[in-house]
Amino acid sequence: MVAITLPDGSKREFDGSVTGAQVAADIGAGLAKAALAVRINGEMKDLSLTITQDCEMSIVTAKDEDALELLRHDAAHIMAQAVQELFDNVQVTIGPAIENGYYYDFATEKPFSPEDLEKIEKRMEDIVDRDLPIEREVWDRNELIAKFKEMGEHYKAEIIESIPEGEDVTVYRQGDWFDMCRGPHLPSTGKLGKAFKLMKVAGAYWRGDSNNEMLQRIYGTAWTDKKALRQYLHMLEEAEKRDHRKLGKEMSLFHFQEEAVGSVFWHPHGWKIYRTVQGYMRDRLENAGYVEVNTPQMVDRKLW
Repeated sequence: MVAITLPDGSKREFDGSVTGAQVAADIGAGLAKAALAVRINGEMKDLSLTITQDCEMSIVTAKDEDALELLRHDAAHIMAQAVQELFDNVQVTIGPAIENGYYYDFATEKPFSPEDLEKIEKRMEDIVDRDLPIEREVWDRNELIAKFKEMGEHYKAEIIESIPEGEDVTVYRQGDWFDMCRGPHLPSTGKLGKAFKLMKVAGAYWRGDSNNEMLQRIYGTAWTDKKALRQYLHMLEEAEKRDHRKLGKEMSLFHFQEEAVGSVFWHPHGWKIYRTVQGYMRDRLENAGYVEVNTPQMVDRKLW
């Protein structure tokens, strides 16, 4: 018998092993439909996880704050599947969830264009509509290395080769596409919904090392619903209107130049404002008993 303790302190007992999905269905049909994952003793797990021991459990839905990271990680996988369905000879590398979104790095000879992003986004919507089950598999390390090499996924094979011998590796499959990943993930691609958008393409070195190959990184954002997505995109638009680089140029306060990255070239009115603020801060510091010093701007790195 397995006893499941729910967040309200109540318990549900089952004759044998049980999955998170079964517990959610036992609580109610509405919760079963909304369930995305489970939290077992505080740790998020797949909804399909088989539970064999007594535990504390909560059902994760889109209303949970940390559900966003789950959605964004799945959005990255669905984006990678869309890319490989659309373009030949593209290798996938890594694709994590990040603040406000996700990205995936791809090895491809031809850079992605804005038109490509539109195609990828539409294919992602198609994959969501297919509602493919997302299934966890455990592979032998060496067998998975051989499989990825056979597929031409040399970057994935290199990642797995850094895992110690004898360790099993988890893979998540959605339809014919799969990727190595620790998880957890949504129960199906349809659970992601369509509150996502691809934002931009950038270059990224393999494993962050400038001595390695340059990859193509696609950034995206994903939210629990389209209202939240619209609010985020509106916030970005408003922030762009107030970007200091844009305002500084429009008001002739300062400008930047490519030859001096990060250095500000102050114009007369901008420098006057700067000195006024600087003077105000100096007065406040002196009145508070602080004293001012000045150190060189360029010194040998050994000093630090």
